[in-house]
Amino acid sequence: MILVSACLLGHKVKYNGGSNDDTLLQAYNAQGRFVAVCPECFAMLPVPRAPMEIQYGTGRKLIEGRAQAVDADGHDLTASLLLGAQKILRIAEAYHAEVAIFKEGSPSCGVHRIHDGSFTGRKIQGAGAATELLRQHGLTVYSEHDLTEAQLKQLIEEDIRHDSIRD
Repeated sequence: MILVSACLLGHKVKYNGGSNDDTLLQAYNAQGRFVAVCPECFAMLPVPRAPMEIQYGTGRKLIEGRAQAVDADGHDLTASLLLGAQKILRIAEAYHAEVAIFKEGSPSCGVHRIHDGSFTGRKIQGAGAATELLRQHGLTVYSEHDLTEAQLKQLIEEDIRHDSIRD
């Protein structure tokens, strides 16, 4: 199975109650190879909720205890972000997932860039907490911007082959 950010598949789990619909991923969702995940929802954060960013670093530093996640109201949500990342890892392990496709920019799911913690719209290089944790455990994580249709088809075919080997 391939983990996919639920917001990309049309689930209204984004901090503001919306989604980040990705037409390519939604078109292939019917093949039954995707598991929709949202680390922030799995951490039981409400929808909608105040925007959240990682301050003083990236997902790696957050996991190492050298950064914190706060929302725009100043609430420390570090424990929630870490809990969500741990739950995603457990889901990945349960499904024997090797690949995830996550929402770029998110403090949980960002793959290449996340907001810098200033709530000004600026972004820095780095990954979100869930992405970082999955990578540390050997998963390959793509953003929705990384994949062409041909690459997505190949990932799905590889996932099907891996499942048939396990069975």
